[in-house]
Amino acid sequence: MHPDAWLVVIDPQRIFASPDSEWGSPMFADIVEPVRRLAAAAGERTVVTRWVPAPDPRGSWAAYLAAWPFADVPADDPLLALVPEARGLTDTVVSLPTFGKWGPELAAITGPTPRLVLAGVSTDCCVVSTALAAADAGATITVVTDACAGSTPQNHRAAMDVMALYPPQITLATSDAVLVEGDR
Repeated sequence: MHPDAWLVVIDPQRIFASPDSEWGSPMFADIVEPVRRLAAAAGERTVVTRWVPAPDPRGSWAAYLAAWPFADVPADDPLLALVPEARGLTDTVVSLPTFGKWGPELAAITGPTPRLVLAGVSTDCCVVSTALAAADAGATITVVTDACAGSTPQNHRAAMDVMALYPPQITLATSDAVLVEGDR
């Protein structure tokens, strides 16, 4: 991994990982090992994010949470907890009530125009939303193809295809390629 890169592990939470959840990704188990290898390489430059609903949702978020009432729970609800496999990746956790995690909270940690390596779930929602917003802000993004899980394999591929349209601001790479980059 590039020594200046920040690993951002997006939303490794029960709500997105559990097969029992309406939002559970069938791909989640496959990303655990690549994410752990990336976090080991990134060390203290690892950030984990969490999606939490706003306590008083407004605008389209009110309608969204009305459509998905199971997810409208307090931030400390077990459904929103990090999965056991994410524990120990880092002490730096950013919780936000938005799909995209790029914003002032993350920029305060990584700097305003960082090199970001993105992993996590869901590729077709929170990952793509984070990547596009961060690229617009001037960040350099690598999305790790085998360390992201979509809501379905088809939606994962579609989101990857969209992000592939944004080079050189957004590039796609496997975890092996990202890890080799740091060895150069």
